[in-house]
Amino acid sequence: MVTALVLLNVARERTNTIAEQLTAIKGITEVYSVAGRYDLAAIIRVKENEELASVVTEKIRAIDGIERSETLIAFRVFSKYDLEMAFSIGLEQSERSR
Repeated sequence: MVTALVLLNVARERTNTIAEQLTAIKGITEVYSVAGRYDLAAIIRVKENEELASVVTEKIRAIDGIERSETLIAFRVFSKYDLEMAFSIGLEQSERSR
C-alpha cells in the first residue's frame, strides 16, 4: 500500500467544490479542509506507485482552481487509531471464542 498526503492551495471560492471533486477520484480516501498555509489536504491510498503517479499528475492536476500543491509520500504510519483497531479486533475475536 502506498500512502501520500497532498497539500493544496485552491481558489477560495471553490474550496468545497474542489474538495468534492477530489473525493470522487478513485484512490483518494479522505479530503480535509485545513487551517494554515494550505486550504485542503487529500489522503491517497493506492496499491502501487504507478497509481499514485496517475492520481497526482493526471487526475488532481486536471481540476480547475487548484493553484499549488505539495505531495508527501509516507514511508511508515504511526497511528494510535490503527493500534486501537488492531487490539479491538483481537478483543472481539477472543470474546466470540468464549
